[in-house]
Amino acid sequence: MDLPGLLDWRGHPVINKKRHGGVKASMFIHVLIVMANISNVSLILNLVSYLHGTMHMGVKDASTTSTNFFGAICFFSFLGAFISDSYVMRFYTIIAFAPIEIMGYLLLACQAYIPSLHPPPCDILSNHPTSALRGRNLSLLTLGLYLIPVGEGSVRACAAALGGDQFDGEDPAELHAKISFFNWFAFSISLGGFIGLIFLVRVQDNEGWGLSFALAAIMVFVGMVVVSCGLPLYRHRRPTGSPLTRIFQVFIAAFRKRKLSLPENLMEMHDGTGTRVEFMERTPDFRFLDKAAVDDGDKRAWSLCTVTQVEEAKIILRMLPIFLSSVLGNVPIPLLLALTVQQGATMDTRLGGTGTRIPPASLFIVPIVFQMLILVAYDRAFVPWLRRATGYAGGVTHLQRVAVGFVSSVMALATAAVVEGRRRRRRSVAAPPMSVFWLTPQFFLLGLMDVTSFVGLLEFFYSEASAGTKSIGGAIVFCILGASSWLGSLLIQVVNHATAGRHGGSHGWLDGASLNASRLDLFYWLLATFALVSLFLYLLCAWRYAYRHDPKKQLQGVAACSINMS
Repeated sequence: MDLPGLLDWRGHPVINKKRHGGVKASMFIHVLIVMANISNVSLILNLVSYLHGTMHMGVKDASTTSTNFFGAICFFSFLGAFISDSYVMRFYTIIAFAPIEIMGYLLLACQAYIPSLHPPPCDILSNHPTSALRGRNLSLLTLGLYLIPVGEGSVRACAAALGGDQFDGEDPAELHAKISFFNWFAFSISLGGFIGLIFLVRVQDNEGWGLSFALAAIMVFVGMVVVSCGLPLYRHRRPTGSPLTRIFQVFIAAFRKRKLSLPENLMEMHDGTGTRVEFMERTPDFRFLDKAAVDDGDKRAWSLCTVTQVEEAKIILRMLPIFLSSVLGNVPIPLLLALTVQQGATMDTRLGGTGTRIPPASLFIVPIVFQMLILVAYDRAFVPWLRRATGYAGGVTHLQRVAVGFVSSVMALATAAVVEGRRRRRRSVAAPPMSVFWLTPQFFLLGLMDVTSFVGLLEFFYSEASAGTKSIGGAIVFCILGASSWLGSLLIQVVNHATAGRHGGSHGWLDGASLNASRLDLFYWLLATFALVSLFLYLLCAWRYAYRHDPKKQLQGVAACSINMS
């Protein structure tokens, strides 16, 4: 029996599941994610150093550019997702956009390597101000920095969806492997970031940014070659046309028929043929959209929709509260991660009695290591135990997993506030500086938060999306991260403006010349309160959400399959 909407690389329906898809096909995708994140994680976390030190941008402009760069990666994921869901299969979208990312890295490599394309080094003996980047050189930098998000954003969104396509969630025999795929997808991101922070950051600091950008381009190219080698093994989902067009059509048709009464016999509603991939039955909520599927004789374009189209629009409306509450819940996380590193720079960074010091930038490795360890333990030890205890195929539901992450973020923020308060008190009495290992608990909680909330959201939006919007479902998660990052930057400005002149100073809580002159402890308590309120808002939205597929029924299917096979 073939899988609806899934094709092999020759365009034939997938009939033999053992020949196409499965874990063996997903391994190529994991390699792509590792190689891509070796390049982009090290750049995201160290971009301010390049812009400020080499390109002579001011601290404010460098920080803003770095934040916009990360946000652009997240939001450009929608571009590739839309194209792959609408017109081009996911694999070919990856192959089309990866060279754009490579081109961006090569442009940055040329600019960093050729002296005439960037400002000269600062002369500390001269009284002349450092020349800033401008004109064509600034345009070249901007072009390179935005080619990377166009390529990387599209690749990461399509890779997550392509990996999910390799497993049939309706087949109990493949359900567990599909659940594990998203755990290992997040593990691949962390592994790539770990290697990049050790390898590429060292190259950036010791060998130069030109070589670092060139190596980043090579990494992405190797990932593209490896994922291409898996072409004969993949299950490819047939594009179903623009999902945005189908959804907009529902709202327009429903608005035109807003005064129309729904028929008592719902069989009179237009069911059509759906999206050619998936047929969805009518659900009782958002009844005002059902009018779009009532044939009232209107022959105008966009006046009659199928029930499946209406259900696609309903899915978007159901997920909207989860999206908004998740954005708020993620706002404190990038702030805590960045500020924790600044905390570490003011503490004793020696390793025991060896005298060896840990560079502050290397502290990013700590939460990444925790993420990898927690992911392996969760997937291999906790999920089987939780599955038996709760009756859910994934051990817990997707939204429950996200909630665990948001609880961890509240605990991490409260822990960070306590540690920062203790650090300030010790400094005020001229005590020896605290060890940087006091930051370990909040790093652990940060790693736990990322493992639970990021993977949970990725699973949720992919599984709940209709067959024609799977890539967009994955892209939504990255948009959540991008929106949270930008809102976090806005929150800092608002807090600094609101707290200026308080506590005997003329500046806000984070406007001090150094961390010791700021009130980071109070800002952490504010973030903890913000995260707690966001948690309750999220729990309310999650409690009201109704899943398309009952997670317990999925596990019952797995059990039945196991009995039949035995």
